[in-house]
Amino acid sequence: MTKDKRIKAVRVRSRRIWVPVIAHIFALVLVSALAVASLVVFFMYTCYMCTEDGVITFERIARRYEDGDMEALEESLPMIIIDEDGNETVLNGEDTCSREGYPIMKFSRSGFRGVASAYTAYADLVSGNATPSDLGFVMFNPYDRDSEIFFDINDPDRTVGDTLVLPFWISRELKDGSTLYCRVNLDITYSDLFFMGAFYAMMGVIILLAFIFLITISITNARRENRLVKLLFSDPISNDRNWLWFVSTGRKVMKRGLKSGAKYAIVSLIFVKYRNYVLCHSVEEGEKMLSHVYSVLAASLGKGEIAAHSTEAKFPMLLRYKDKDDIKRRLEGIIAQLEKIDDNHNHKFAFQAGINLIGDASDRISKRIRIKDIDFDKEYNNASAARITLEESDESSIAFFDEELVEKQKWIDRVGELQDKALKCEEFKVYYQPKYDPRTDRMKGAEALIRWDSPELGFVPPGKFIDIFERTGFITRIDNYMLTHVARDQKRWHEMGLPCVPVSVNVSRAHFVENDLADQIHKIVTDEGCPCDLIEIELTESAFFDDKSMMVNTIRKLQEYGFEVSMDDFGSGYSSLNSLKDLPLNVLKLDAGFFSEVEEEGRGQIVVSEAIKLAKSLNMRTVAEGVEVREQVDFLAEEGCDMIQGYYYAKPMPGADFEAKMKGGE
Repeated sequence: MTKDKRIKAVRVRSRRIWVPVIAHIFALVLVSALAVASLVVFFMYTCYMCTEDGVITFERIARRYEDGDMEALEESLPMIIIDEDGNETVLNGEDTCSREGYPIMKFSRSGFRGVASAYTAYADLVSGNATPSDLGFVMFNPYDRDSEIFFDINDPDRTVGDTLVLPFWISRELKDGSTLYCRVNLDITYSDLFFMGAFYAMMGVIILLAFIFLITISITNARRENRLVKLLFSDPISNDRNWLWFVSTGRKVMKRGLKSGAKYAIVSLIFVKYRNYVLCHSVEEGEKMLSHVYSVLAASLGKGEIAAHSTEAKFPMLLRYKDKDDIKRRLEGIIAQLEKIDDNHNHKFAFQAGINLIGDASDRISKRIRIKDIDFDKEYNNASAARITLEESDESSIAFFDEELVEKQKWIDRVGELQDKALKCEEFKVYYQPKYDPRTDRMKGAEALIRWDSPELGFVPPGKFIDIFERTGFITRIDNYMLTHVARDQKRWHEMGLPCVPVSVNVSRAHFVENDLADQIHKIVTDEGCPCDLIEIELTESAFFDDKSMMVNTIRKLQEYGFEVSMDDFGSGYSSLNSLKDLPLNVLKLDAGFFSEVEEEGRGQIVVSEAIKLAKSLNMRTVAEGVEVREQVDFLAEEGCDMIQGYYYAKPMPGADFEAKMKGGE
């Protein structure tokens, strides 16, 4: 699997509960500060409205005085005039103005001015360096000139009816340089005080409730998120960690360990034949067994090591190791424990492990790999690739990932990249290997074999690409390609008047899932103008273990079209006599393995002899392939084998050489 095609696991990080809480507290404090500032402004504005009549009167008196109207000073309000020389004139009352220190208010057209001095005054008040009369704060004044407000140093508190009267002095600098002071009253009714107090209390309660609400929501959301993350990382079978957790945690654990000089082995372990165990028992029992397996693995972990349960019967592990022998012994010990987890000893369990070693610092330096560049997903895929090489066996085993596997995967990828181009450019060549009658040494047939003459890869034998094509499904297109070219050659040779013999063409097992396979083959051959009796369809023995009824129908239909059908490699696998009984075959090809020792008297000769007799009894012709020596030919001729295919007579050859043989009458 290439890097571009790999599916990376989702990276999820568990968030700390205090992170959203602190964020909400910060937001709440900010909002509360703004709310308090708004309350202060509201309070000052209320005070201003309550003193509006006095301030307006003061401003009117000041303007009239500046305009030369001396009668304005005879108003009933207490006033003081201080000229530029500091001489004081008191009018309409006594001087009770606290002009020393800071004013308690500063009205300004420019808005909030003098906040810093007000804060400083408050600090002095708290420290004892100033009196309450020194405390100043800022209000907005709609008038043109600046004015200041000062405490009345006499006891100012008095009530008139239901109104609280708070006298204070207000000052203003006049045009002639003198300063005019006038005492006015702040008139606040008890109802105003009640509503103001109620408003402030309500705002305080709202802020408190908002604070409690936000904290509650933050904690609830954080807990819910942690529960979701825990659920996402939990495996319901092992009641512990799953694949997502393994990947997310494994990245951090491995890279942190590598920085400290540790070496890690990524392991892909699988419970072999787990589905068979489930079939024999139940899904519930199977899951209990998986949980038991995980418990054994978890108990074997050391510091800085992790394991998890992945899909179905797979268990990824991240282990530390000293050297290759060390990790091998350890895995063998773990697998030995797992093989004995059945308490009733009714089953023999097997486990297979693929191991990918993440080397030490010197290894990484030699390969120019930095720790941060190590791809955890890719490294685990390498471990899985090593384990897949063990799948053909049912026994417990261990395989290490190495460069040979890398090269094999590169070859598979390279073949996949070039296969379409090769088919289009007809890089695949048809070779023919003749079949001879062992009694007359005359050619009676041939088998079409494929070779790949690639400009990029060179001359590639079928053993290096057929298996790849079968796994990818590309083999069905190769089948059609071979049928087309063999039919084309047979038509040409037939028209040339050459003594054509039937040529067998392999049709893969993958093709037999198609109901209309016989029709497809017939169309390909007839479209090329080739007689059907010059083509023999060759099936591998493994194909007969699929849908037998479909196979029988396909064979009968092929025979109706005029094709002969043969079974290839009979005896190479678990041959079934039922297949011979049920399938109406024309030819039986005996596997080359039968003839390796037939020159010696023994069981091999008996099997071959009886197989030939069985085929004849079923009206089938026999072909022996892989024959290389004269003694084998003589034996087969004596037993009545119809044809022999092998190096003794001829190797596979290009079409031109095969044509020359036909022309020579060989």
